This record gives sequence, C-alpha cells and structure tokens, in this order.
Amino acid sequence: MRYAAIDVGSNAVRLLIAEIIENNGSISFKKNTLIRVPVRLGDDAFLNQELSEKKITDLVKSMQAFRNLMDVYRVTDYMACATSALREAQNGSEVVAKIKEDANIDLQIIHGETEAKIIYASHAEVTIDKAKNYLYIDVGGGSTELSLFSNGELIASQSFNLGTIRILDNQDKEETWNEMKEFIREHTRHYKNVYGIGTGGNINKLYRLSQEKDGVPMSYVKLRALYNYLNSFSLKDRINVLGLNQDRADVIIPACEIYLTVLKCANIKTIYVPTVGMVDGIIQTLIEKNFSTHS
Repeated sequence: MRYAAIDVGSNAVRLLIAEIIENNGSISFKKNTLIRVPVRLGDDAFLNQELSEKKITDLVKSMQAFRNLMDVYRVTDYMACATSALREAQNGSEVVAKIKEDANIDLQIIHGETEAKIIYASHAEVTIDKAKNYLYIDVGGGSTELSLFSNGELIASQSFNLGTIRILDNQDKEETWNEMKEFIREHTRHYKNVYGIGTGGNINKLYRLSQEKDGVPMSYVKLRALYNYLNSFSLKDRINVLGLNQDRADVIIPACEIYLTVLKCANIKTIYVPTVGMVDGIIQTLIEKNFSTHS
C-alpha cells in the first residue's frame, strides 16, 4: 500500500510517495520517492498578493506530473496541502480550482495552526525524551511555525508570517519579529531547560553542512559559526564553491537568521534535527486517519 503527500510551499513544491508497512499491528512508512520542484510561489504571493500566469502554469505542470507519478505508483490515498504563499495569494482559490480541473488533485489551503499540527505529527516516531521541554521550529518560505512541548504535551503553538522568501523580498515586518520574540519569551520563561527541534529543508541542509553525526544535536554556537561562514561567501560562490543548489543558496541565510533569533530568544543551547518535514507529517496524518478508524 502506498500513500502520497504533496506540500505546496512558498519556496518549493514536494511530492513524497511512501510505502505503508503494517507489522504486528504497528503501522510505519518507508520513503519511496521524494521529488522537489523549486517553483518559488512566494515571490509573487508576498510581493503582488497574487500568483502570475507563469507561476500558475509551473505549479499546474508540477501537479500534473505528481498526478501521473501517483497513478504509476498506484497510490491508494493522498493529501495535498498548500501553505503560506497560497494563503496570501488573492487568486489562491482559483488556482486550487485549476489544479483540480487540470491535474485532478484536491489541494487544500491550510491555516498556519493546521500546518504546525501536521509538522509535529511527523515526529511521532522520533525517539526523544518525553520528560524534556522542546520548542519545535519549522522555517518555511513564507511562515515559521513554533510549538512548545513539555512532558509530551503541547503547551502553545503559533504560526508567524516570517519566512525565507519573505525576508529575501523585504516583506518581513518588524512587528512580526517582535510578536514572535514575545511569544517565545512568554511561553518558555517558566521552563529551566528547553531544547530545540528544527524541521524544514534549510535546517536539514545546515545540519548536513555541520557534519554532526546522525541524531546528535547541533549547538547554537555551531549554527552561529555556520551562518558566519556561509555569509562570508557571495551568492555565486555559495553555489559554485560550496555546491549549494541555486534555490537553496539564497534562502539558507535568512533561514539561519530566523533559527538563531528563536534559539537565542528561548535561551536554547542545542537543536535536534530529525530529517523530516511537512510531507512526513502528511503521511503520518493519513496513517492516523485511515488506521485509527480500524481499531
């Protein structure tokens, strides 16, 4: 049995096709195919509040390709979610209708809070010490989702309109930064030690660049050093010398800025990076939807 997850983000659109494994009543999944297309919807959405014909065409073509792959892989269930860029594009609902018509995919535009829920659903399998306090930090192209957990319980969760594409396009607002810092201070001050958990393409890339061993958290100090190192290269050299993808080389800097701000504000010394993201959370959400009804 195979499920598919589609994440229409502000920087890239992704398709994950996963094998669903049933073993003695426990259900897990194994990633089969992951495709990422850097469509950059955020550039239009945050600057012009609507998607241009070109972006819509690129998105529809990507969705048609995803539909074909899902058919070939004989996917039995899927879920497609759009986040920040389509939330803000005034023609978002028209785009959703066009995708339904041309690609036969039901795309849902989800709220930031729903996005946060899906993202942390992806960590159901992560072996973390439930007795500790964690701040989940997911940085996307258009928004940052923060969720605080203590003893395995969700304490507070909020989505902020701060993202890498938004910062690159100078569409981030001072008051949003302040609002985020206020949220962090308000909710973390009661806890002595808080650990970070970072998700999203940028922190995964930063973690690989840090050359930490799998499962070992990255320190704030190391992240800060990485930021300074990456920032010392021009955009061109980040691509040619460091070998970063073109659509990663620019967003990785503002992503670092958001992570460093959050960690510093919450007084977090180390951040865990389970290499998962929105698509993993969607697959997990589908498993919960389909298998909890059986039990």
